[in-house]
Amino acid sequence: MISKNLHLLCTLLFGVAVVLFFALGYPHHLHYQEQFQLFLFDSTYVWEIVRVPGGVADLLGRFSTQFFLYAWVGALIIGLLLAAVQLLTLRLSGSGSLYGLSFVPAFLLWLFLLDENALMGGVWAVLLSLLAAWGILSLRKKLSTISYSLFTIVAILVLYLLVGPVCLPIPIESLWTGAHYHRYPTVFPWLLWGAAFSIWGLMGIALLIHRFPKHFSLHSPLSSHLLTALVVAIMGSFVWKNANFRAEKVMQYDFMARHQQWNRILETANREKPNNQIGVTVQNLALAMHGVLLDQLFNYHQNGIAGLLPDVKEDATSPLPTAEAFYQLGMINVAQRTVFEAQEAILDFQKSSRCYVRLAQTNLINGQYEVARKYLTALQKTLFYRDWANETLPLLGDEAAIAKHPEYGRLRKMAYDDDFYFSDHVTPEMLQSLYLRNRDNGLAYQYLVAYYLLTGDQEGYNNFISSIKQ
Repeated sequence: MISKNLHLLCTLLFGVAVVLFFALGYPHHLHYQEQFQLFLFDSTYVWEIVRVPGGVADLLGRFSTQFFLYAWVGALIIGLLLAAVQLLTLRLSGSGSLYGLSFVPAFLLWLFLLDENALMGGVWAVLLSLLAAWGILSLRKKLSTISYSLFTIVAILVLYLLVGPVCLPIPIESLWTGAHYHRYPTVFPWLLWGAAFSIWGLMGIALLIHRFPKHFSLHSPLSSHLLTALVVAIMGSFVWKNANFRAEKVMQYDFMARHQQWNRILETANREKPNNQIGVTVQNLALAMHGVLLDQLFNYHQNGIAGLLPDVKEDATSPLPTAEAFYQLGMINVAQRTVFEAQEAILDFQKSSRCYVRLAQTNLINGQYEVARKYLTALQKTLFYRDWANETLPLLGDEAAIAKHPEYGRLRKMAYDDDFYFSDHVTPEMLQSLYLRNRDNGLAYQYLVAYYLLTGDQEGYNNFISSIKQ
C-alpha cells in the first residue's frame, strides 16, 4: 500500500512539473500553437478532419489546442495527458517494479512537445492507443482464443482510423502521411514514434521479468525507487537542455504585440534588450505607440531598418509583428496582404484565429463589409472569439459607428486614399505619403524620421522637413 501511494505521489509530482514547465517556462509556445489553427464548432469542419485516418486524434488535438489561448489551461491539459500516458503505460506493463520505466513514453512526449510545430494530435494518438490496448487486454479472459484474435484485428483497424499509424507496432511508409502529428508534412516525428515503441519495449521487459523473476533484481522496492529516480533525472535533464527558451523569448514579443501590451513590451525590453529581429520590431512599435521612438531610439538595441519595418518573408511567423506595425501606422491594405499571405504559409494548411481576426478588421476598415462578414461568421463558430465577432458584426455598414470607434475610425482616417506601387521593402516615400495624408498620424512621422536616422540619410531628412514647411 505504501509503495502504491508513493507511486501515485510521484505521478502527481510529474504532472505538476509538466504544468509548471509549460505555464511558467514555455507559455508562449502554447500561444504560438493556438494562433495557427481555427477550431470551429461546425459539422462540415469536423467531418473534414475525422474522415481521414487519424482524424479523431487530430480533432481531439485541435480541440485541446484552442484552450492554449490561456497558458495555464493549456499547461494543465498537457500535464493531465502526459500523466495519463504514464499511468496507462504502467497498467499495461503489469509490473510495479518497472514504475520508473513507465515514465519514458511520457517524457518522450514531453520532449516532442518542446517543438513548437509538434501537434497535440500525436499525444492524443498515443493516449487513445494505450486506452484501446488496455481495453483489448481486459477482454482476454472473457473471450475464446479465436474470438479474441478476431476482435483484436478489427480493433486495430478501427484504431488506425481513429488515431493513425502510431497505433501500429510496425510503421508502414505509405501510412505515415495519413496522420496529423507535425505541422511540417516532411518532418518525421521520431520522438513521437519513440514514445509509441518504448511502450512495446516496456511490455517486453515486463514479460521477461514475469517469466524469469529470479534473473531480475527489480522486484525489490529499493531497486524500483532507484530506477525511478534515475529515469526522472536523465529524462528531466534532456527536457531542460532541449527546451528552446530563445524561441520562447521571440514568441513572447510576438504575443505582446498581438495583444497590444505596449507597457509590458517596454518593461520586458528594459530588463533584457531583445537581440532578434522580431523583438526589435515590436520594441520600436511600442516606443512609437508611446510617442517616444525618436527620443529613445538609440537607448535600445537596433538592427538598422530591419528592426523598424523589416522586409516581409514567406513564412507564417515573422510577417505578423511587421503586419501589426503596418496596421497601427494606417497601412491597412499592406497589413491585410501581409496577414493573408502569412496565413497561407501555414504548412499544414490550417486557418489562423489570429489572422481571421485581423482580416475581419482590415476589411471592415476598408469598407469591404461582405468579406469582413465571412471572417466574422466563421469566428462566431469558435469558443473564444465568438463574443468579439458578435460585438463586431453590427458595425458592418454602420459608417457613423465606425467613425466613432476609437480604433477603426482612427485607422480609417489615416489610411492611404491613393493607389501606388508597393514592394516588400518599405521606403521613406511610402511613410512620407502616409504622413502627408494625415498630419495627425504621429506614428508615421516617428517611423519616417527614425528611418532617416537609422540609415544616416541627412539629405532625405532635410528634404522632408522642407516639404513640411512648404
